[in-house]
Amino acid sequence: MAGSALAGGTGVVVTWIVARALGPEQAGAFFAATAAFVLVGGLSKLGTNTGLVYWPARLRATGQHHLLGACLRSGLPPVAVVSLVLAVTMWLAAPWIAHLTAGESPQVVADHTTGLRVLAVFVPLQALTDVLLTVTRGYRSMRPTVLLDRVLRSGLQLVAVGAAGVAAMGAAASLPVFAFAWAAPYLPVAILAGFAARRAYTSGLDREKRGTGTERRRLRRDFWIFTAPRAVAAVAQLALQRVDVLLVAALGGLAPAAVYAVAGRFVVLIQFANQGLSQSVQPRLAEALSTGDHAAARRLYQIATGWLVLVTWPICLLVIAFAPRYLRLFGEGYAAGVPVVLVLASAMLVATGCGMVDMVLAMAGRTSANLGNVLIALTVTIGLDVLLIPRWGALGAAAGLAGAMVVNNLLPLAQVCHGTRMHPFGTGTLCAAALAIGCFGFVVLVPAAVVAAVPAYAAGAWLLRGPLMLAAFRRKS
Repeated sequence: MAGSALAGGTGVVVTWIVARALGPEQAGAFFAATAAFVLVGGLSKLGTNTGLVYWPARLRATGQHHLLGACLRSGLPPVAVVSLVLAVTMWLAAPWIAHLTAGESPQVVADHTTGLRVLAVFVPLQALTDVLLTVTRGYRSMRPTVLLDRVLRSGLQLVAVGAAGVAAMGAAASLPVFAFAWAAPYLPVAILAGFAARRAYTSGLDREKRGTGTERRRLRRDFWIFTAPRAVAAVAQLALQRVDVLLVAALGGLAPAAVYAVAGRFVVLIQFANQGLSQSVQPRLAEALSTGDHAAARRLYQIATGWLVLVTWPICLLVIAFAPRYLRLFGEGYAAGVPVVLVLASAMLVATGCGMVDMVLAMAGRTSANLGNVLIALTVTIGLDVLLIPRWGALGAAAGLAGAMVVNNLLPLAQVCHGTRMHPFGTGTLCAAALAIGCFGFVVLVPAAVVAAVPAYAAGAWLLRGPLMLAAFRRKS
């Protein structure tokens, strides 16, 4: 959680530097290029960021340690090959993407094309970094993800983009330079992630027994039967988070795209918190569900949801209260994003209140249902975007994303409740929600009350540490 907070915070600062240095039009092109980069990288991973946690956890829980090597060999080589193919595709398609999102300005199109090609070079490194760190999480080790991805990569991105911003002072800022500064940290992190994955694998290697050919073939088949739906769902999930920026750029222009990206940056901070908790809970939840221990799985889900609400609801309510001040930090040209902030913050209250329900559904083995939910949500967001962006600009994209977030949380919540009899509304979740609303709900009406709300919230969390299970942070397991 601390690593996620650091990564989210540096992401906000990087957004501020880019918005200030490049201006709305060039910044919009930068955000559109990085959105394309993340989408292509997500497609490259083929859903293995779920499969390479679920299967190692399942194999260990069922005493099949000797098949762990076969499991890793099932997932890693296809990612390497597909990421190279998609990187070449992104390089070749860069002029088309630039014309689609940057309009007719020759200089912006040229810079946008070069920026996309710079990012395309780093697509394989991004995909391999994420997948190799997934392997370490499959062995219940969170430290490599925190140190390498949250701390090192985020820190290097901040330093590199900050240096590019300083270099741009007094001169024309270059979008390709900022793209290179943002993506270059993936090189050292990918190398270190490879060492961390190898260390995790060799430390748990069963040297006395190897799987038979039949066992390995069956594992490969089962691995991809489970992972294939999640591969499509993962891309659709990323599209939910990133395609709206591209659609705003294409349908509304680069300046509205920059306003939308800046106004919604706090959503990424909340997503980092959700991701940090999900990644920590994921292997334990997979083990509990694979052995039929639904009581333990329900307890994990509810405790983690309580923590998520405790961390994220104050952020949402504070962003609602201070939206105009928050946006002025990025420049006067971004003040039009206040309605965007209000819509997205309200939707995030609903989404985080459901907890990591999408991951719970996947760890229960229902990746096909997970895929269906994400595709429905993606249809909602694209449909609303196409309908509303030409009329409302960035606010139309916010309405589309908000609708998708509500659908993509309430649908799997109903399925989890029906299929596994689990729900996120335990004592800790209810206490966290009541505490956040009691302390920060009033700040929305009277912003000055934040002076009293923060210490009151800290005191309330301490008094409710029992129901919130905060003592778990003092124990190692």
